[in-house]
Amino acid sequence: MALVLHGYFRSGTSYRVRLALNWKGVDYQVRPVNLVSGAQREASYLEKNPQGLVPALEIDGQVLTQSPAILEWIEETWPERPLLPADPVLRARVRAFAAAIGCDIHPIQNLRVMKKVRADFDQDQDGAQAWARHWIETGFGALERLAANAAGQGGFLFADGPSLAEIYLLPQMYNARRFGVDVSAYPRLVAADAAARALSEFEKAAPENQPDAPTD
Repeated sequence: MALVLHGYFRSGTSYRVRLALNWKGVDYQVRPVNLVSGAQREASYLEKNPQGLVPALEIDGQVLTQSPAILEWIEETWPERPLLPADPVLRARVRAFAAAIGCDIHPIQNLRVMKKVRADFDQDQDGAQAWARHWIETGFGALERLAANAAGQGGFLFADGPSLAEIYLLPQMYNARRFGVDVSAYPRLVAADAAARALSEFEKAAPENQPDAPTD
């Protein structure tokens, strides 16, 4: 099975997929899509993903889009090293934590939304970043409370190793730091982020370690 991941080094959704593939030990090729230059709107890419978004995962000629669907496919295809607990209630809690990021925090401060905020509301970069910080901080306050009741070990949130919760958390923590959020206000999230980033599989997935990351 030949996998090609079309993504962008700083895209949180692409980062999620890299984390999951690396954790499962799956080989894949990275094909960068430069969101800043508009490569996602080129006809050749729109044939793969009509939404013009990343990631897109190409599997022997078939294409999957939307990171939640891709992550489900990865979990179902490679059940070893599971990212979801066996207990149904705990599984639901992990999914809820991930959805709080994927549905409520991340979409509000992605690139196209930030561009729209700047254009329609006459905001400069500082104003757009203040918008992003507001929604990240609001979401992180709730996540910190959810994490306080989690029973993970070794810094992890819900288990003794990474789960889907960390797969979603790491990219959002990366974005939080980019936008100037004081993450020290969320010690449980910081601990989970540190525990997960210490894993070699996750370090390999970090934005700065991608082939399209700036070198200067």
